[in-house]
Amino acid sequence: MAAVNLDDVLIVLVVVSCVVSLTCLGLLFLFSKRLQQAQNNAARLHKQSRSDAEQISILRSEIAEVRASVLSIGKRLVDCETFAKDLAQQQAAQKYDDPDAKIYSRAVKMVELGADLEEIMRECELPRAEAELLMSLHNKSQ
Repeated sequence: MAAVNLDDVLIVLVVVSCVVSLTCLGLLFLFSKRLQQAQNNAARLHKQSRSDAEQISILRSEIAEVRASVLSIGKRLVDCETFAKDLAQQQAAQKYDDPDAKIYSRAVKMVELGADLEEIMRECELPRAEAELLMSLHNKSQ
């Protein structure tokens, strides 16, 4: 058997350590690149997260403003409906308070029920021209 020379062993050990060192350096470089990419991604995601949080805050305040506006409009709408109802009641009350309006309301009702011209003139004490006008207006609306 050939004797192993100490120099040969040292050369093999040096070569093996160089290969191991180069492999470790390569892995270290690869892991360093991946770590840098991961840090860049984390920084980008953190920045995006802050931007999203700011946008969410803005949208929440806008929603609160819209909600307040809708509530205000709703209240104003209810007030308008109440006012319109009160106004309609006042109009209805005035219609029956005015004696002339009562006569004309009665005459219109008689026309709708089919009364003739003479009967309307007699019952409502209207001149012929007014009774004829009521009858012609009623006939046009039908």
